[in-house]
Amino acid sequence: MTRADPAAEADEEEENEEDPLLADEERCGHPDHYEGPCAPNPYADLPVYTTIHRVRHDVINSIDDSYSIEQLRAPRINVAIVRPLVDRLWNEKDVSIIYCLLVNKLQFLREQAFEAHQTINKTRAQLCELAAVKIIRRFEEEHPDREGLLLLANILVAGFEPFQNAPRQIKRVHSYATSWKVQSRGARIGKSTALEIAIISESKIFLSAPACQKVMEAIYVGRIVYTPSSFIDIIPDHYKNKPITLYHPNKAPRLNQYRLMVPRTRNALDICQFLTLMILYILTMEHRHRDRFTTYELIFCVYATGWSLDEFASILEHGWQCYTQNLWAFLDFMFIVIYAVYVVLRIHNLATGDIRSGIPALDILASAAPVLIPRLAFNLLSENMLFVSLRAMMADFTVLTLLAVWCFAGFLLSMMWLGEGDHPPITISKWMLWVWFGLDGTGIQKSVDFHWFIGPMLMVTFAFLGNTLFLTILVSMLSSTFANIASNATAEIQYRRAVLTFEGVKGDAIFAYQPPFNILALCVLLPLKMVLTPRWFHKINVTAVRTINAPLLLLVSVYERRRLWSTKPMKFKTKLSLWDFSRFSVHADIQAVFDSDPPQSVLDEISEAEDDLNPGSLAVPSIVFPSKAANGRKVSPKKTAKRKDSMSAFEGITDHLGEWLHGHENSSLTGRLEALEAATRRIEEMVKRISQDMGDDSSGSEIVGRGPPTAQDI
Repeated sequence: MTRADPAAEADEEEENEEDPLLADEERCGHPDHYEGPCAPNPYADLPVYTTIHRVRHDVINSIDDSYSIEQLRAPRINVAIVRPLVDRLWNEKDVSIIYCLLVNKLQFLREQAFEAHQTINKTRAQLCELAAVKIIRRFEEEHPDREGLLLLANILVAGFEPFQNAPRQIKRVHSYATSWKVQSRGARIGKSTALEIAIISESKIFLSAPACQKVMEAIYVGRIVYTPSSFIDIIPDHYKNKPITLYHPNKAPRLNQYRLMVPRTRNALDICQFLTLMILYILTMEHRHRDRFTTYELIFCVYATGWSLDEFASILEHGWQCYTQNLWAFLDFMFIVIYAVYVVLRIHNLATGDIRSGIPALDILASAAPVLIPRLAFNLLSENMLFVSLRAMMADFTVLTLLAVWCFAGFLLSMMWLGEGDHPPITISKWMLWVWFGLDGTGIQKSVDFHWFIGPMLMVTFAFLGNTLFLTILVSMLSSTFANIASNATAEIQYRRAVLTFEGVKGDAIFAYQPPFNILALCVLLPLKMVLTPRWFHKINVTAVRTINAPLLLLVSVYERRRLWSTKPMKFKTKLSLWDFSRFSVHADIQAVFDSDPPQSVLDEISEAEDDLNPGSLAVPSIVFPSKAANGRKVSPKKTAKRKDSMSAFEGITDHLGEWLHGHENSSLTGRLEALEAATRRIEEMVKRISQDMGDDSSGSEIVGRGPPTAQDI
């Protein structure tokens, strides 16, 4: 009896370990066909740390004066500074260069915050962004196919860390920078993406570039899939971290739980979840009862708790700074605060049996209506300029209001001390607020109660400063903010799309459970995580997700198998095309000719015409125009050549010009100086002849006597 090989037994054990709990569970789709639970990092050898400091050194040496973004985009600065920098940094095999440029931009902006009197660091930050735009455009031009789309996706969403391949002594000195991370994920710890850095640094020019928008669209609809790196996971399941790949729905299982993390699916689910929350909220407030807990209120509390848990997980997913870049983030956070106060008071009401404590709880919950109703408009009209600018205007309004309250608090204290307790602070604050907004002059009339002279003086001064100066500054600031956003509306809208796409790709397993099932998952799976192996926890998690979301996953699978990579119009849209009133337009045919791609036969004909050197191979036959020659006979004009061939008469000139430009572009500095010296000699000889003709021989001899300038003189 032969003894089995220990290595073969180990391989068989490992193979059994990789068997999925469900038969059709999708394996890791790495381009190198890596079959393990987690694909290796293909960019582990890139010198990210060195590249970051190289970019910083080149940018600092390139810019030592302040320029605006328009000046950096001007042809002269572009040729002298931006393009040489791009040529020095360009490396076809280095996909981390965009990440390094954006990291430097973020650092320059942080340094600019401490140097308000100089804007040179702001210029350097803008130069980093412009260089990133040109480099990613070069990547797109050299790789235009689907593999190029995958390369662009790797540039934007591949994870890097600033200290990658840094010297050991540097890592040892700066070990505190990563010591706060509480979740260890092996090779994925501390990694961030170029897309994340672009959002944090608000690189709107970069994110609005066509290459970035193409990748954003592919990630949003789910053509590109990857596992994002999360800040903190509530239910971490990192047994299988999928690399950046192109998604093929026909090769994927029908119950693919990863499709719940696609931004388009997440956005649709978020809208449905919010509609459910709003309907339950309305039913709760319509059937509220102050001394007992109604069924509607119980259902609302359970669902709202699950919805709040989902929002809290979103904050932990990518951090507070990225979460607040969303348009409706401040509305969601305000509702969570209101709901938390309501829950605390309601629990106190039920625990103590005090009926009166339930009255303020429901009153506080009623104040959430101004937050919930506009939030739906933000979802449905997220690209409307009013809502895009409203977020920035609300931020300015909040900051200016807090500063005004802080500054005007001195007036309140003065009148409280002058009144000696005759009027409570709440009443004085109410009078000041009415004066502030010009609603009522009761505060000015009552000011003599504080002091016959100082009271009116303080109240009138407050009226001038608050009602006139503050409101004027507020209107001016909000007008300037709206004008700045409206002037760059396209970049603002595309920036919001990038934020929505980035936040839509979720890595935490809790997002696969819709509210209120996420509460159940938190209570069951989190304790299991502590006792099970990563493999079995992953199997249980996948089984639970597919069981709960089976109808939704089947619907998504059927839709994506037909529509994900298809460019044909949908069948139901074709059948219901009579309801499309745009088809009745006079110019509807102009739009319809571009609705579908031309067939391959037309593309082949166009390609043959472009390769054909004979003019007019694809041209319409010439039309005979009646005209009379000298003998009275009609003649037909000759067929005009295509525009492409209209330069044939100048073929020799254009070739010579191209050779001259090519030679001067690739010539060295010495050659250029020699050409300049030769041109200087010709000018001096011309000046000599002119001076001799005019009889001024002395001046001409002096000029010639100096000799031509050398390279050192120049």
